[in-house]
Amino acid sequence: MSFDYDLFVIGGGSGGVRAARVAAQAGARVALAEESRYGGTCVIRGCVPKKLMVFASEYPGAMADAQAYGWTVHAGGFDWSAFHGKLEAELDRLEGVYRGILSGNNVTTFDARATLADAHTIELSTGERLSARHVLVAAGGHPVRPDIPGAELGIVSDDIFKLDALPRSILIVGGGYIACEFACILNGLGVQVTQYYRGAQILRGFDGEARGLVADEMIRSGVDLHLGTNVLGMARAEGGVRVTPTHGEEKVFGAVMFATGRVPNTAGMGLEAAGVELGRNGEIVVDDYSQSTVPSIYAIGDVTDRVNLTPVAIREGMAFVETVIKGNPTPVDHALIPTAIFTQPEMGTVGLSEEEARDQEPVEVYAASFKPMQQSFAGRDDRVLMKLIVSRETRKVLGCHIVAPGAGEMIQLAGIAVKMGATKEDFDHTVAVHPTMSEEIVTMSAPVRTG
Repeated sequence: MSFDYDLFVIGGGSGGVRAARVAAQAGARVALAEESRYGGTCVIRGCVPKKLMVFASEYPGAMADAQAYGWTVHAGGFDWSAFHGKLEAELDRLEGVYRGILSGNNVTTFDARATLADAHTIELSTGERLSARHVLVAAGGHPVRPDIPGAELGIVSDDIFKLDALPRSILIVGGGYIACEFACILNGLGVQVTQYYRGAQILRGFDGEARGLVADEMIRSGVDLHLGTNVLGMARAEGGVRVTPTHGEEKVFGAVMFATGRVPNTAGMGLEAAGVELGRNGEIVVDDYSQSTVPSIYAIGDVTDRVNLTPVAIREGMAFVETVIKGNPTPVDHALIPTAIFTQPEMGTVGLSEEEARDQEPVEVYAASFKPMQQSFAGRDDRVLMKLIVSRETRKVLGCHIVAPGAGEMIQLAGIAVKMGATKEDFDHTVAVHPTMSEEIVTMSAPVRTG
């Protein structure tokens, strides 16, 4: 049977574009369909604009520090419209880069919604029907609102980047990394931020000591964090949105943002009719090679709800090309993925949390919490944390957790050592870089606790 294409990719985000480009470079006839903007969640409504907002939000602290260091600094108010205009221009530029990557590698693109008619047939919203030997679904995910009265009055993370003006106050509902990052961002930009989270501590699933320090520092910087608190309902009110929380004290906020979860973009795609198994959250169920229950259909990225991070989607796309296009079966490696949470302070983490490690085997915990020199000199009370979880049997470093400015940069390099199986003695034998915060990683000589 002849096909129009060797590979048809559904979704023009980071994973889909990478897979399409590399497959085309390997000689495959490739097409890609994207119904929204090229670049996907990360570039258009996620990592990239968020990080630019993180940068913008850090300047008040930097200017206060500059004064403490002897500089004369006169800062005006934050001009959201000026920043927002530059932000949109940058996202337009990046989308153009993604389109250029595809066209420059002879990938045929369709600005249309794609659905599956069967295991090899794609239907576009333009009315076209195309066939492909292999289909790669890389359609990503989207944020969801909770099922409560008035939920439509709230915004989600996608909407933050479209605001014409910043609200004077905002309630952020949720305790995951998206909720915490935007709480810190908006607090830094001068918005009065309240955060409700139903759990006992934010950043569930991360190291307990590390997330505790992040919570303490967020509160100290001005975020009004309420744990064990959820929203029962919302209604329009003068000045914004009236919120009824579980603790009963109603309050009006200028805006409410839900960061209460994301779901894969699989609805209405014809996947189940084509025989593709979906999981409880709507995710495409795949094996170690990203293959679905239909042999010709593969899936990568957030649509599989495995590890929902952009670099992981890219790695999955590369492994798919090696396996399917190049004939070199390559499973996806989801072990020991370093990651960063861009709260203020940042958290960088790789490997097991202390709690996870203790459940597996006897461990030693090395940790140092202190005031960093730069902020201490400026009279700030910021604290940072450097932490290693070590196997008592093998001496391997099972986890590394950093809460500090620049933690994302540090954990990238620490992640290499942990991925290679470095031992605590390997860390000890490395000469410290002085004076730095990160030198504590290689100078902690005695465990603070064992278990």
